[in-house]
Amino acid sequence: MVRRFFKRFEQGSESGISLLYAVCGFSLLSIGDSIIKTMNGTFPAPAVSALRYVFGAFGLLVAVLIVRGRDGLIFPKPWLHIGRALSVSLATLCFFLAIYVMPLAEATAIQFTAPIFTALLSAIFLKERAPRAVWVAIIFAFAGVLLVLRPQITVLGLPALLPLGAALGMSSLMIFNRKAAGVAPILEMQLLIAMLAAPVLITTAIVGHYSGVPQYHIPIPDWSVVARCAIVAMTATLSHMLIYMATVRTNAAVVAPMTYIQLLAAVTIGWFAFGDVPDFSTIAGAALIITGGLYLWRSVGRK
Repeated sequence: MVRRFFKRFEQGSESGISLLYAVCGFSLLSIGDSIIKTMNGTFPAPAVSALRYVFGAFGLLVAVLIVRGRDGLIFPKPWLHIGRALSVSLATLCFFLAIYVMPLAEATAIQFTAPIFTALLSAIFLKERAPRAVWVAIIFAFAGVLLVLRPQITVLGLPALLPLGAALGMSSLMIFNRKAAGVAPILEMQLLIAMLAAPVLITTAIVGHYSGVPQYHIPIPDWSVVARCAIVAMTATLSHMLIYMATVRTNAAVVAPMTYIQLLAAVTIGWFAFGDVPDFSTIAGAALIITGGLYLWRSVGRK
């Protein structure tokens, strides 16, 4: 199987390379999420999300100026990029709030309704027909998610809606990325989304600060909070770049099931970093997720 993997990669299969980008991108997201979770009780989630995008926008601006100079400061199809920014703002804010109030693996699992949203939205807005392998993989993976969650989703209450909001944001981002394919180089695309998302998230953090809700009050951050937000900005920027590269190279619905790799990473990190030992249902669910991913890889690799 390993030999077959590298053979397909060397042959330059567009679908295979896209899936590899997606796997790396979604795995990096879980690493960043685990860092965010360590700030629970230290710095409010809206402020963390805002600071993360301020760092991301600044770093990308420097990178664009070094690589492209002022020629890289372009803004084609502004409404399309505003849509991308609003989508990623919704996904980021909802998920950061979610991992503050529930285990990382559960929050990650619940947001994995995103492939369902993506498949439906791509059919409606992009007129893309998902191959049969995509639907088979989604069925396997979604069944795995249900096993991981078990009936506990019924007792989570309103916080369970936060990962669903993140799922809708991520699926919308995939659709907008697909629509934005080719309008600008990848680095500029990432700069645009960060520069537009940062003001949205800063405004949200300020509103939270003055709302009078104690958990949203923004204190003067410790240096470790600033450092962790900077690290998350780097890992998240790289992950979104990889996900963008995946979605513009192939059908958006094909990439969508690879989000389940993020669940496997979240379970692993939760086990070793936070002591959340997975039970039999979690392991069985993860096995179904892996089965769906391998089936998808094998199917698209033949094309």
